[in-house]
Amino acid sequence: MRQVLARVGDKWSILTVMLLRDGTKRFSELQRSIEGISQRMLTLTLRGLERDGFVTRTVYPTIPPKVEYALTPLGRSLCEPVTALGQWAQANVAAIDAARRRFDAAQEEAA
Repeated sequence: MRQVLARVGDKWSILTVMLLRDGTKRFSELQRSIEGISQRMLTLTLRGLERDGFVTRTVYPTIPPKVEYALTPLGRSLCEPVTALGQWAQANVAAIDAARRRFDAAQEEAA
């Protein structure tokens, strides 16, 4: 169970799944859409998602090869809880920021 939670809780995996919920995407589309992700990290993320059954990878025999990624039914089933988590985060970001400021101020005061 720990391995599954590590995969679905990884920030790059969550962002990738959420981008793929709107449909099939090419590697370059995903890379442009995920700010801050390196080519290597996106490759590792997609490989892990494919290995765990969340994503399918389709290679078309063109020159250069065209590769597309799509969610499997298992991957689509992950969208609902991830969307709920995103909505929770958005609704609570101000409270979290305020708590961080209070904590940081208390730490500075104690030092």
